[in-house]
Amino acid sequence: MEKRGQINPAVFWPALIVVLGLSVPLAIWPEAGEVAVASCWSFITSKFGWFFLLFGAFCFVVLMWLAFGRYGHVKLGSAEDKPEFSNFSWVAMLFAAGIGIGIMLWSIIEPIYYLNAPPFGVRPHSQMAFEWAHMYGQFHWGFSAWAIYCLPTIPIAYAVYVRKEPSLRISTSCRAILGDLVDGWAGVLIDIIVMFGLVGAVGTSLGLAVPLVSTMFSEMFGIQQSLGLNVFILVLWVLLFGFSLFKGLHKGIKVLSDINIYLAIALIAFVLLAGPTVFILSMWSNSIGLLFNNLLRMSFWLDPITKSGFPQSWTIFYWAWWIAYAPMMGLYVARISRGRIIREVVLAECVWGTLGCWVFFAIFGGFSLYLDWSNIVPVSQILADSGQYAAIVAVLKSIPLSGVVMVVYTILCFVFMATTLASASYSLASISTKELRGDEQPARWNRIFWAVILGVVSMGLLLVGGLKPVQLSSIIAAVPLAPVLIVLTFSGFKMLKEDFGFLSPKKLTIDIPDKVRD
Repeated sequence: MEKRGQINPAVFWPALIVVLGLSVPLAIWPEAGEVAVASCWSFITSKFGWFFLLFGAFCFVVLMWLAFGRYGHVKLGSAEDKPEFSNFSWVAMLFAAGIGIGIMLWSIIEPIYYLNAPPFGVRPHSQMAFEWAHMYGQFHWGFSAWAIYCLPTIPIAYAVYVRKEPSLRISTSCRAILGDLVDGWAGVLIDIIVMFGLVGAVGTSLGLAVPLVSTMFSEMFGIQQSLGLNVFILVLWVLLFGFSLFKGLHKGIKVLSDINIYLAIALIAFVLLAGPTVFILSMWSNSIGLLFNNLLRMSFWLDPITKSGFPQSWTIFYWAWWIAYAPMMGLYVARISRGRIIREVVLAECVWGTLGCWVFFAIFGGFSLYLDWSNIVPVSQILADSGQYAAIVAVLKSIPLSGVVMVVYTILCFVFMATTLASASYSLASISTKELRGDEQPARWNRIFWAVILGVVSMGLLLVGGLKPVQLSSIIAAVPLAPVLIVLTFSGFKMLKEDFGFLSPKKLTIDIPDKVRD
């Protein structure tokens, strides 16, 4: 009998070769890579943008049907299984892994981008521009984003905890559709696509994270920004999330996630109370109405006549980024959700995840817009003249007790990103493990190995200045993931239909059917 936890060479080595083989050349020839990748990205967004938007809507409709339909009470586990984590820690873990450091950056500065170049032909810096600017980030980080994240969670968790698949991989969760092909070349191909897309998504996050934290360090400690400082920050991140991986789910990632949420609640509460409270709450109320009144329009808007490029630069980019992260979120949230019912998982991600992001954008985004609107800080001008990181520093310095705020903000950036990277490494290790039950963890060395690989790839790209092309290429690499997620979804449908049929909700229990248990 093979030792459980052993790597699967058919997945591990090809995935490693693909990741390094595509990343390193782009790093060595960054200019040529940037031109090629940018051209490819432009082609995909212009020709297949409609597919991304339809896919986002598809995810949301499917999940609402699962949550409130006849299968909502199906338990992801045996009848006697209890949730492994408390509700607070569970939501904290999935939220911290899903948003990473991105929410810390974009919640402050994204509304200013929209203010300067609003959608739907609205005049920049007009009254309506401020309203659209405050709302649009909440749309991009709202229901559709979390629906894309949640979609793979259900079939993966069902396959592992109910069907008792012996491995925590996307490919094996597609068995109901692909059959024994998942044990051969088709399964290997799916897992390699997933792993490369995930490394690319993390590369995008690091591309945002390292310059942001470097700017914060420079401002707080008077250290000149340099490549050496960027490398130092990256090493600190690798050590932090490597340590959390070493400690495992309960003593590592769970603890980081709990710290995240407590610090985040304290910071956003302070900004709300110390800032223009009435303005922020009024803008948030206004944005909720504006969002729901225009939800369908924004969800399918491609601007085919005017061709402003707004949906391509923002909405389609975000949907592709969420798709790149979706396999990680599916594997990770499935791992921590044993013993919970389908409705509980869907609502936790689509409702609590959405509300969490809305709070960040409502408060931080509202504060940024207030500073610009009242001429206290010319955030728009700073963004245009000095870039987004300088604009973020200017916003933070305008908050009372700015020194303390910047320290807490920087710590949050570190811990949020460390949690996401730890979750990504955990997922990569799970995919490359041959056999892994739902209640087991990948080998410790395997988790650490992928943590180091993520750090080494990112460090190499920083050293040669070629991170931007790989950010773009990583998003493009996510394109084949959408068909994989569709196959995974219909595999989940087929498993539920085979095990439960079309029973009425009143007859459906959360017990596992006898034929599945046998």
